[in-house]
Amino acid sequence: MVVLEKGEPGREASPAAAGWLAFANPETPPPLRPLALASAKLFPEYVADLEESSSVKVDLRRHGTIAFLRGTEIPPHYRMLSLDELRRLEPAVDAAGRHAFFAAEGSVDPALLMQAALRSAARHGIEIRSHCAVEALAGSGSQVEVRTRAERLTAKTVIDCRGAWSGVPVKPRKGQALYLQPDCTDLLQHVVASPEVYLVPRSSGKIFAGATVEDVGYDKTVQPEVIRQLHAAAARLVPQLASATVIECWAGLRPGTPDDLPLLGATATPGLFLASGHFRNGILLAPVTARIMGDLAMGKGPSADISAFSPLRFAPIPA
Repeated sequence: MVVLEKGEPGREASPAAAGWLAFANPETPPPLRPLALASAKLFPEYVADLEESSSVKVDLRRHGTIAFLRGTEIPPHYRMLSLDELRRLEPAVDAAGRHAFFAAEGSVDPALLMQAALRSAARHGIEIRSHCAVEALAGSGSQVEVRTRAERLTAKTVIDCRGAWSGVPVKPRKGQALYLQPDCTDLLQHVVASPEVYLVPRSSGKIFAGATVEDVGYDKTVQPEVIRQLHAAAARLVPQLASATVIECWAGLRPGTPDDLPLLGATATPGLFLASGHFRNGILLAPVTARIMGDLAMGKGPSADISAFSPLRFAPIPA
């Protein structure tokens, strides 16, 4: 197996993500919710396999999510917390007169997850070619031709998983985020989310704060004012974060689609499959996507219903 990577492996959207395994998020489009839940259930086994084969710990945390939601209806998988429960679970959080809800979700450190995946791939004999951007994909008899600047490769089965660079209808959706380092290394245990910001603690003590959703093409400029706004929103949610140090900030490009649903399955070109358009759920959907695409590559039926995610629901994607 050969993987062609346009830049350095694992350096684009994946490590820029929060790693919040938000299968219960009410903002997730309804057709995607069953797949999100199925993937969340796969995550413990997925992580265990990766950690065993890579010897890298990926910081899978299963403490749950505390969320301040829009609207008054309690969505599935959430339960309302009393003020006493909130104070017991997360004493540093300021409810500001809002109702808090709990969901049994988790989180993972995407940067460590990518390290584990890359090391595991190497140990399983998978060749990853860096700085080898795919410029075109086309049918060629019973094969699929993959064109790069340096060469042309052919294969019976090709999976296009180029993220924001997959071509129409996929387009980049920029997200800016930052890491905060509070004085107290155990300030938060749960993911804490509001409509303005979400906070994802790591076992190291640092806290992810993000993230914007911007339609600005392939611009990954980090804007200081946006970082200040995210920091301020984090401090309103957890006042002790006002004095926390910003230790890192960045921008990444999520692969979005017109209906915010992923593209999974066969394209109009025989042998060419697409796994893209995961938008804000790329890390969460990784295990189930891997299983589905593995099934398809082996000529099997997919292990989940992916009819809602067919790439053919849009105009054919040009090579």
